[in-house]
Amino acid sequence: MILITGATGQFGKLTIDFLLQKGVQPSEILALVRTEAAGNSFQERGIGVRVADYNDKGSLLLAFQGVTKLLFVSSSDLANRLQQHKNVVEAAAEIGIDHVIYTSFQRKNDSENSPLWQVAESHLATENWIKASGLNYTILKNNLYLDFVPGFIGEKVLETGVIYVSAGTGKLSAVLRSDMAEAAAVLLKSDAHTAKEFNFSNDTAVSYEEIAAELSQLSGKSINFVSPTVEEYQTTLSSYGVPAEVVSIFAAFADAQAQGQLDTVSNDLSNILGRKPVSMLDFVRQVYAS
Repeated sequence: MILITGATGQFGKLTIDFLLQKGVQPSEILALVRTEAAGNSFQERGIGVRVADYNDKGSLLLAFQGVTKLLFVSSSDLANRLQQHKNVVEAAAEIGIDHVIYTSFQRKNDSENSPLWQVAESHLATENWIKASGLNYTILKNNLYLDFVPGFIGEKVLETGVIYVSAGTGKLSAVLRSDMAEAAAVLLKSDAHTAKEFNFSNDTAVSYEEIAAELSQLSGKSINFVSPTVEEYQTTLSSYGVPAEVVSIFAAFADAQAQGQLDTVSNDLSNILGRKPVSMLDFVRQVYAS
């Protein structure tokens, strides 16, 4: 039995869809949800449902009964994620799940000096807990979702003519969430990746200067890249009414890009998928040509 946590989230849903497409029977899949009602759509497809909450270890112990493989999708609750993840790892170890695949994050800097420390701390602790647990594991080091990149470029960039983000000359090797989820599904079907870590980054890294040039060619307009200071970037986002916690995350990821923290390139996805992941420039063309 394969259990997918965070099954109502986009990554979890996509992974389940890909498992079904790749021939896994609905009866072999379990979706972890927080409420009975959230499981209705899965049950209609013949997929089993387990109800549990990362905050409640007891519920996880019950939900993990009979599970052989676990896709542990990281929590989006940054404030409580450390304890939540500890609960998941401890429950998985106590039940004796055969294999855990964990969605971690791509990075070069593991120290508290990293601009992504607010994101990194719980991921690093979770990886260490998993490795120390005795569980068979696979770590997916996910780069920034390519789906989020238009948030940095700007939805109205073709009108404003400016990409405004404090990323400097840094490059980014982001990947579509759907490409990552498909690769996770492939790995869930295989047993040949115990104690392995995969870099879910693109096979090329792209700068905002390159994106601006691509958009200029696409639109026939002059699109320029402006890189303010991190402080100026935060002030500008705040002036548009962006919530403080969102400003903090966007500024952190922009700073990480400026420092070259998210430009790792890898062929891991190509090798797993049997094809290249969607490139950043192809994605940009698709988004802004419509």
